[in-house]
Amino acid sequence: MTKKLYIKTYGCQMNEYDSEKMADVLRACDGMEQTNKPEEADVILFNTCSIREKAEEKVFSDLGRVRPLKLSKPGLLIGVGGCVASLEGEAIAKRAPYVDVVFGPQTLHRLPQLLQACRDTGLAQVDISFPEIEKFDHLPASQTASGMAFVSIMEGCSKYCTYCVVPYTRGEEVSRPLADVLRDVRELLGQGVKEITLLGQNVNAYCGATGDGDTADFAFLLQAVAAFDEVERLRYTTSHPKEMTQRLIDVYATTPKLVSHLHLPVQSGSDRILAAMKRGYTTLEYKSIVRRLRAMRPDICITSDFIVGFPGETERDFGATMQLIDDVGFEACFSYVYSPRPGTPAAELPDDTPAEVKSARLARLQTHIDELEQRANQAMLGTVQHVLVEDVSKKNAQELAGRTGNNRVVNFCGTPDMIGRFAEVKITRVVRHTLRGELISKTS
Repeated sequence: MTKKLYIKTYGCQMNEYDSEKMADVLRACDGMEQTNKPEEADVILFNTCSIREKAEEKVFSDLGRVRPLKLSKPGLLIGVGGCVASLEGEAIAKRAPYVDVVFGPQTLHRLPQLLQACRDTGLAQVDISFPEIEKFDHLPASQTASGMAFVSIMEGCSKYCTYCVVPYTRGEEVSRPLADVLRDVRELLGQGVKEITLLGQNVNAYCGATGDGDTADFAFLLQAVAAFDEVERLRYTTSHPKEMTQRLIDVYATTPKLVSHLHLPVQSGSDRILAAMKRGYTTLEYKSIVRRLRAMRPDICITSDFIVGFPGETERDFGATMQLIDDVGFEACFSYVYSPRPGTPAAELPDDTPAEVKSARLARLQTHIDELEQRANQAMLGTVQHVLVEDVSKKNAQELAGRTGNNRVVNFCGTPDMIGRFAEVKITRVVRHTLRGELISKTS
């Protein structure tokens, strides 16, 4: 009888990618199939994220919900992976003794062995070590029926922003060899994939070894991936302003397969706050990057991340952030109220700004960003967009959902055989954060 696997994923796209790899590993080794019903599962995994406040409490709350399943099904195994696992380690198994396996982002490839060891011994297994990029040598080839796929090109982060736990949970930046990345791309293209997204915590810091003892930078990697005839569209996330070199910016002028969308987190518009965050750039330098990008690709859509209410942020600092939003003209953003993460330098900074003030600032920022996003969406009305059809629409099973080059979701009438293919779609209506369209033609 086929065993069932349930995975709940928290957090970023890197975690989404890691969850896919967990499923791949357990499918290849144990023949497991995924289910979206935890009560059907033989193995339940929580792939956690520690970026937000109270992340650990949310995990333990979810663990508590599946504990009755363990009591009624003694053979059920429960695992906690990801960044909370890296931070908490054995403390998770002590606090929730019904957890069988605790593993970090770098050891997910060892899941079959960890689960088997738990079955054999009846003891909880914990492995939160940092074996650099060993996991990529032990992961099975990706399987996808979609027209798009992610390829992880590096792990970790060496920036040590004062508010961030990622360097402590995923380790320092380590790039995969160029040949390994291109091998993964080639395998995916063989499955009919047409759009590749390159992934990394700071993806543009990539510096991969080549076969001749040299290294390839991110600009070279983008050009190498774009050189595959089967690649129709190329994306990457998430980038860091410090690594936006002129070589990388120039790629936008020479590589039309690279989409006209860049997610470039800025976090604040105040130089004083940026310095306290240890971001390594000023607002002037950030705006210079955007100006040079638009010189190469005038229609590029810039999106970003903002942290509101960082310790010491004044109304003047927040005003500088609002000014930067207008100066750059961001088309969409992720924004959050700052939450202290234990063990980070920022957690020790004095913070006397009332929570209600922070929340009010966040609301003002999000309202303004929404206005800019709606303005950008309205400008797309009547245009014909090259859309990769990703799936059936979540709200209407009779429609399809696809994504434009500038990362806008479009819903339109079509047939399921179009999933994984490109289509030309005319934008006919704007509905909140999505677009509606009319199929003009199937292009591939």
